[in-house]
Amino acid sequence: MLFRGWEASVDEPWPDVARVVDRVGGVHLVVTRHALVRQVLADPVTWRPDNALDAVTPIPVAALRVLTAHRFRLPPTLANNAGDTHPEIRAIVAEALHPDRVAAQRPWLTTLVRARVAGIAAELAAGRPVDLHARLAADLPLLALARLVELPDAPVGAVKDFARAALELFWAPLDAERQQSLAAEVGRFHAVLREFAGTGGGLAGRLRAAGHSPDVVVGALFFLLVAGQETTSQFLTLLLHRLTGEPGVRAGLRAGTVAVADVVEEGLRRDPPIVTWRRVAAVDTTLGGTPVPAGSSMLLWLARAGCDPAVVADPAGFRPGQRGSRRHLAFGAGAHRCVGAQLARLEAAVVVAEAAPLLDAVTVVRPPWCPDNLTFRMPDAFVVRRATTP
Repeated sequence: MLFRGWEASVDEPWPDVARVVDRVGGVHLVVTRHALVRQVLADPVTWRPDNALDAVTPIPVAALRVLTAHRFRLPPTLANNAGDTHPEIRAIVAEALHPDRVAAQRPWLTTLVRARVAGIAAELAAGRPVDLHARLAADLPLLALARLVELPDAPVGAVKDFARAALELFWAPLDAERQQSLAAEVGRFHAVLREFAGTGGGLAGRLRAAGHSPDVVVGALFFLLVAGQETTSQFLTLLLHRLTGEPGVRAGLRAGTVAVADVVEEGLRRDPPIVTWRRVAAVDTTLGGTPVPAGSSMLLWLARAGCDPAVVADPAGFRPGQRGSRRHLAFGAGAHRCVGAQLARLEAAVVVAEAAPLLDAVTVVRPPWCPDNLTFRMPDAFVVRRATTP
């Protein structure tokens, strides 16, 4: 998937830092080694996050007009903020997602997942195919996030459609007609966020009380709705699919010899929902011996860093608990490390613990399909059926 729109192969050998030209002629330095990716993420002064939310395909004037009509703006807030306001904004968001508050969601989450798993088990027993993405993974992270930060009162389907539209608009190779259509969808929901930013409680209210502008409140909500729940939905789907092909791991879970937390971490290493992330060089510098001029676009290959043989014992395998498994960079590193990491881990742990037994006797009818997207995997469905005995 990575670089598919850029006509570059992910399977070939790569140097530590590689020069790649994208589909519109832009030049990027792709960073592949774990140590170098971490070095960049840990130094937001040399490697600024200013381009983190820039559109991969430049947005044409017609689509920009649509966004402008909806007063769409993405000021520096979280992922794209290297300024003085970042620590305070991040601290407010992090408090809403504090590990103690996250842990308190476990009973509610377990009850919800257990009920869904029971319904899915009944349908599988009746011989019907079930889409585990739609029935289990798609909306679960949004429901959990809404409880913690008091998201705007909008239909779940509308929020999910908006989030996927935003991931496509900003990170996919697109033609002008598709960009205009996506801009209309993203712009409409952005207007909903803007209204909520002025009156809503929870996280929005705390950001207002700290003196942050409506644009900043909207920007923080925008990023949470895109990265704070959609990526976890993707990961849950990818992890369940991975486990269908790992009967030994499932047996270890049943026997108690494989820890759920280790399965989650190995899943994050092998199947991170965020494949790459971006930075821009603030000064002339070097990285791994490669000269990097100021202004260079840096593409940090998170997924490949997780398979670096210098870090993990069996890069290509799926071995929960192996040496280096937890050193993945699925949540980033440094000042911009994902504030929702503990919530994502909790959701994945509950789903693995409750849903893994479903996978013992199923066949995959439709594996997850991921569209061309530079950064996000975005699986759309995962359909299984109870295996029949000959």
